[in-house]
Amino acid sequence: MEHITASDEPSATLMYHVERPVFNEGYIDSELLHRKKRTPKSCRQRIAEHFRCSSEKAKSALFSFLPILTWLPSYPLKEYLFGDIVSGISTGVMQLPQGLAYAMLAAVPPVFGLYSSFYPVLLYTFFGTSRHISIGTFAVISLMIGGVAVREAPDSMFAVNGTNASQVVDFEARDARRVEVVVALTTLVGIIQFVLGLLRFGFLAIYLTEPLVRGFTTAAAVHVSVSQLKYLLGVHTARFNGPLSVVHSIDAVFRNIASTNVVTLIIGLVCTVFLYIIKDLNERFKKKLPIPIPGEIIVVIVSTGISYGMLMSENYGVEVVGKIPTGLLPPKIPDFSVFPNLLADAVAIAVVGFSIAISLAKIFALKHGYSVDGNQELMALGLCNFMSSFFHTFVVTASMSRSLVQESTGGHTEIAGLLASILVLLVVVAIGFVFQPLPTTVLAAIIMVNLLGMFRQMKDIPALWRTSKIELAIWLVSFFASVLLGLDYGLVVSMGFAILTVIYRTQCPKNAVLGQIPDTGLYFDVEEYEEAEECSGIKIFQSNTSIYFANSDLYVSALKAKTGIDPAQLLTARKSQLKYAKRDTGENKTANHSCSQKKQAVVLLDVELHVTHEVVNGPQKQMHVYTNGKMTENHTESESEDDFFLQRLTPIHSIILDFTPVNFIDSVGAKTIKSVIKEYATVDVKVVLAGCSRTLLSDLRTLKFFCEPVTLDLIFPTIHDAVLHCMRRKDLPVCPDVH
Repeated sequence: MEHITASDEPSATLMYHVERPVFNEGYIDSELLHRKKRTPKSCRQRIAEHFRCSSEKAKSALFSFLPILTWLPSYPLKEYLFGDIVSGISTGVMQLPQGLAYAMLAAVPPVFGLYSSFYPVLLYTFFGTSRHISIGTFAVISLMIGGVAVREAPDSMFAVNGTNASQVVDFEARDARRVEVVVALTTLVGIIQFVLGLLRFGFLAIYLTEPLVRGFTTAAAVHVSVSQLKYLLGVHTARFNGPLSVVHSIDAVFRNIASTNVVTLIIGLVCTVFLYIIKDLNERFKKKLPIPIPGEIIVVIVSTGISYGMLMSENYGVEVVGKIPTGLLPPKIPDFSVFPNLLADAVAIAVVGFSIAISLAKIFALKHGYSVDGNQELMALGLCNFMSSFFHTFVVTASMSRSLVQESTGGHTEIAGLLASILVLLVVVAIGFVFQPLPTTVLAAIIMVNLLGMFRQMKDIPALWRTSKIELAIWLVSFFASVLLGLDYGLVVSMGFAILTVIYRTQCPKNAVLGQIPDTGLYFDVEEYEEAEECSGIKIFQSNTSIYFANSDLYVSALKAKTGIDPAQLLTARKSQLKYAKRDTGENKTANHSCSQKKQAVVLLDVELHVTHEVVNGPQKQMHVYTNGKMTENHTESESEDDFFLQRLTPIHSIILDFTPVNFIDSVGAKTIKSVIKEYATVDVKVVLAGCSRTLLSDLRTLKFFCEPVTLDLIFPTIHDAVLHCMRRKDLPVCPDVH
């Protein structure tokens, strides 16, 4: 019988009254619960249902594949249009210089950054589910692409003999080959992302935990910054890739620092300071400014005009962007022959790109109260990359800085991204050639200032030190592995380490012996709470982990250590006592012929101190034996040794295993628990289970766990049921503290 009562007064404490018999799972399964009758469907029926087509199912599939159909028909023009227009223009203005700049990171001519800022953004409007992220070029992905391009098409492949037998690089042929490699890589990334989306692998992002992603992107910021030093200083060095590429790049820059172009350095530093000031002003006055100050486009326009007017390339040797063809290139089929060499890189780039996009999408969705579909986002990115690759683009994902601008300037839907892509298209078609005199050091300055947000992630270190040492270790390993080994190997190492931390947590769970809070049915760690009191004769063991092949032995070891009861040790102690008792009995018989005094054995068995024994001489004929913490005086020397040593070896008569934290158990774990029950039965200690979920019970049934000596009568729904049951065992004292 159960009921809950509450006083009519608002300030009164709610009272929870329960009065019912002690339940075990045998009674619950046979009497209390009755499963609903369900007719299992055949495999043929399930397949037929899955592939059955209906108008509603087709409509749902269409709306899922093209999310734009769900919101465009009801688009509120008056409410949303102005904000989307302002947001689209603001984002497009940022997209232009970033597209040019990030193309340098991808090791392709700048115009391909503009192509990548148009086609994918346009496609995402139709297939994406996030209303606020800005799809396009991104520093981390661009750098990973550039590493692959340089590896597959290094300068040495295009060296030709120049004057005086010097080696000259055919830059036009090199860039053409790198574009082919990058386009093929983009095609492969798109295929991988789309297939993973079809297979519902959107959950992959959960394995890229936030500390891992933030450590990885911070390391990528280091790589990007180092790669831009040569453009900022105006020195010519080779581009390095692979392990220790950061070290080699810095070494190359310092070796050639004497050849720094002073004009290039001055332009770069002035642009960096100006952009930093503008970014700081935008941050400080973002609530007062209707739109952010477009510092990047201002820098690009002004520096392009100055460079053109002063002929900086010809007069001062300043490196400029160079030829930007006007208009769009015709579509072209990618070079499929390089796919085998790019597969591993494509998987890494596909996962990282999706992880960044879905992380940003979820942040904005939570803030504005809508949901994003991870699988659809994966397919949308795949389609954007795959279809755009036929038009000479490289891999894209969501940009942190542009997404923040798109959201903060009033963007409500994907229309903002569509307008941004149209702005880029106008530049490509009409005025792209205007940016040909733009100094590359300006693009380097834009890139480095945009990386400030990533470097601020260093603040995670003290925060994680205070909250989670394991997550701090993931962050640091991800950062240092990616910096030293390169972004591809670094990602593999950091993901492997993150998985190892999960294994570590299952190998090192928190173990506790529970005690009851008096006059309640609540049980807590006796070492942590003063009010928790152990029940006499009962140990309640809790381990905050599931039980499977990797930690089943550790679970048993922790059980024996925490409860202080090791059946093997107790049985060894019993054999030792029997040996000493037989010897003492023989000595007593010999001594009885010459002396009337007899030896007395007092046996003390303490579960905490294990087993001790002592032989005491005395005139008494009665033997005192401590059994279960109480002294009995019923044994005389006339009793046989077997009867005497059948006494309980420990004052603990029952152990309760709290399975409340156990989410799953495998066959090895089930066999281990069953052997524990049998092992403790040899020393007359009963082991019962409490708090098993219905899912766990179903797993145990599947694993044939419930067969002699283990039955459902040993399983209890709560710890309190198990305690009350154990207290009612015959010939055992009842704990007065349990109610």
